[in-house]
Amino acid sequence: MSGPNATYDPVSVAALDAAQVADVVTSALAAFAAAATAAELKQARLAHAGDRSPIALANREIGALPPHARKEAGSRIGQARAKINEALKAREAEIAEAEIAEMLVSERVDVTLPVRTEPVGAVHPVTALMGLMEDVFVAMGWEVAEGPELEAEWMNFDALNFIPDHPARTMQDTLFVAPEDGGIVLRTHTSPVQVRSMLTRELPIYVVCPGKVFRSDEYDATHLPVFHQIEGLVVDKGITLGQLRGSLDHFARAMFGETRTRMRPNYFPFTEPSAEVDLQCFVCHGASVGDPDNPCRTCKSEGWIEWGGCGVVNPRVLIACGIDPDVYTGFAFGMGVDRTLMFRNNSEDMRDMIEGDVRYSRSLVGSAR
Repeated sequence: MSGPNATYDPVSVAALDAAQVADVVTSALAAFAAAATAAELKQARLAHAGDRSPIALANREIGALPPHARKEAGSRIGQARAKINEALKAREAEIAEAEIAEMLVSERVDVTLPVRTEPVGAVHPVTALMGLMEDVFVAMGWEVAEGPELEAEWMNFDALNFIPDHPARTMQDTLFVAPEDGGIVLRTHTSPVQVRSMLTRELPIYVVCPGKVFRSDEYDATHLPVFHQIEGLVVDKGITLGQLRGSLDHFARAMFGETRTRMRPNYFPFTEPSAEVDLQCFVCHGASVGDPDNPCRTCKSEGWIEWGGCGVVNPRVLIACGIDPDVYTGFAFGMGVDRTLMFRNNSEDMRDMIEGDVRYSRSLVGSAR
């Protein structure tokens, strides 16, 4: 319609008739109530409240009415649209609430039921045991010292009083890095860390040195070309062999429970005097010695098990590191971590430690801690 018409009768416009408007509202409310999902309600909204819905088309008719008729028709249509929109919002809220409730039920997880988880890895027993060993000495006030695995020959041998033609300096025992005369080796023990500690740390020194070492050994049940050691070093005034013995006894009890140690004279270039450290068998406690009826497989009925080496730091080593042996003395010791792990768990084959079987790690890591 082009414009207002004073003679236009609103009663004759069906879309604006009160009964017709009431039917439109009733139809819209029924469609909203019948919608069970958000998608169905969207279709009902477009049909009954959209731009092409009956109520929207009726609203457009108001502009063509004469001024005296617009007020009544506008009020009627406005009230109808308000009812439709109010009913639409209420139904939207109901459907949204219902869908959330249904989602909570359908996606609910019963956390009381056991679940199947994928197997996880484990800390390697050697790594765990080294951490335990470090803790023993840190609790005593010592520090943990580390050094490079690729080491200068001087650090690995010369500073530790190995003579130039010592058998350990041959390629049958040591892995040299090319070129062979370059003076670089894969460290054969963690003792170079002790040398570095004496060269760089302020006195007194109380350090424990865990780490990986390399030797040209056979690969069998009791030998590996790559294994792990932990060494200790003390340099202070008035250090005695008795303090070394006490430290080793404490270390042994921390590793194996109630046990004893003994020291047998031996020779190492970097300590003087030197000794081998034996553990009283932690299985038979020496009871199997001389008793053929009750043999002990762990100590072979000898009552003692070889554990490592120790001794008083050789004055020549102190001098090489710039320490006055007339003022300071010290002691040092070293044990195999892998060997200790075998003792603690009655393992018979060191190769099990490097096969990469996580079941082996999981079976031992608890006892390693």
